Amino acid sequence: MKSLTDLALRYRRVRKFSEQLIEPLALEDCVIQSMPDVSPQRWHLAHTTWFFETFVLVDNRSYRRFDADYEFIFNSYYNSVGEQFPRAQRGLLSRPTVAEVLEYRRYVDQYLLEQLEGSEAIGEDLRNTIEIGLHHEQQHQELMLTDIKHVLASNPLYPVYLKGEFSRRQVAPADELTEFNEGIQWIGHDNEDFCFDNELPRHRVFVEAFQLSNRLVTSGEYLEFVNDKGYQRPELWLSLGWNTVKENGWTAPLYWVQRDGVWHEFTLAGLRPLGLADPICHISFFEADAFARWRGGRLPTEAEWETASAAVSRDGCFAAELLERGRAIHPRQPTDASEGLVQMFGDVWQWTASPYIAYPGYRPPSGAIGEYNGKFMCNQMVLRGGSCATPGDHMRPTYRNFFPPDARWQFAGIRLAQ
Repeated sequence: MKSLTDLALRYRRVRKFSEQLIEPLALEDCVIQSMPDVSPQRWHLAHTTWFFETFVLVDNRSYRRFDADYEFIFNSYYNSVGEQFPRAQRGLLSRPTVAEVLEYRRYVDQYLLEQLEGSEAIGEDLRNTIEIGLHHEQQHQELMLTDIKHVLASNPLYPVYLKGEFSRRQVAPADELTEFNEGIQWIGHDNEDFCFDNELPRHRVFVEAFQLSNRLVTSGEYLEFVNDKGYQRPELWLSLGWNTVKENGWTAPLYWVQRDGVWHEFTLAGLRPLGLADPICHISFFEADAFARWRGGRLPTEAEWETASAAVSRDGCFAAELLERGRAIHPRQPTDASEGLVQMFGDVWQWTASPYIAYPGYRPPSGAIGEYNGKFMCNQMVLRGGSCATPGDHMRPTYRNFFPPDARWQFAGIRLAQ
């Protein structure tokens, strides 16, 4: 168990980073909601604070809520806590202001840190809730970046979030396959470090022999799919995927823009010519599956991905480090992939062929925290690996991210399997 001192230091660091993420933004940027899946930056800052207030502080008799109305406005989906303000209307609220939300954060932080740094004992259950709250906030830090990218991309001026350069080589190393033998594998979290409940219980699965690409699919390779009329060929698509393509008029990945016949890509550093060696990202499961079929491969199952990732170091390009270096938050181009798997962590989330369902023997936690993961195990697909927007100490081989198969605004891409 973490000491209270270590937990307090981690609390300060995580909470500070959320506020650092809005430093490059204007106040006007922080209140826009560009689609129902996107939340305003102000809402993320407030909701993560609401989590600590609701699940850690309200049972303390000496604590008084900052504002009783926030219990309704900033509840996301916890039905057992109470009603929620409609998700799709979060961008309609002009109040509370950004300044008031920051004041709310300071108010909650003061009370919570008094508990962590004071002499009063804190039980294991409360410590665990605080740890969940910190990982919950790290999830929202990633959403802050993906959401503001969608907001800025919706502006024809293509505003820059943060100036910075990244590698623009146009040729990727050869795509080679790594072999994995058949066998019984253990899947799921297996140590005392933090994990979400959906990573448990650890269990055995039989995995057939398979091959996994050493690197991620690149934008240049995906451009070949586009040029081969991939978005016009129904035989490549799942039925629901083809319906989605037609209904939404998809002809290319999200954030690809043609200017004078040349493809560009909107990044958090602005609109740039398409980097052909960059990992393809901001594509849906439907697009990933269609590309894999066009390429003669398939998407890996999450058991295959976890088996392959067991011996791979987490050496991604993490948002905090990139911000400190003044570099754009963008996936890395692959290095030499001839000696093993690269880009497994910290570039793009990788779609798998696995639906998001419970592991054998899974039981959601009791109370409102039990709503965190279990109730979403329907109509979602699993992604693995973490992206360049994922905090570095938040990703691990057993982490199960999940999104609907038509979601495109996350940093999500493709690793092929055979």
